[in-house]
Amino acid sequence: MVAMKKSMPAPDDLAGLAREAKALVAMAFRNGPIENVHAGKTCFTCHGKREYSHITHAEMREIMKSAVDHLYTFLVLKQSDHAAYEALLRLGERYTTAWDEPVLTKKVCADFQFPSLPEI
Repeated sequence: MVAMKKSMPAPDDLAGLAREAKALVAMAFRNGPIENVHAGKTCFTCHGKREYSHITHAEMREIMKSAVDHLYTFLVLKQSDHAAYEALLRLGERYTTAWDEPVLTKKVCADFQFPSLPEI
């Protein structure tokens, strides 16, 4: 496994959200069906060639459905049982120790004409 390099840490007032984002992605996405695709053998014919699809439509649908279902469940848990949600975040953090810190994506706000993100 390749370790990801660390980025600048989130400001103290956003550190909790950074922790939450990483843990939720680990639990809802990384540990879902994408892991089965990732664990498969490398295709030497198409490896590194972006013009080839590496995931079928059915696999992509399964991956995204799983992520949405997991996030929905986690957000309901956040609203209804804070202690269980905190336990979920702690479990998710076990997978993210070598991950980069998240970076605010200001382009998202511009693309969708949302109010701007806070300056950090």
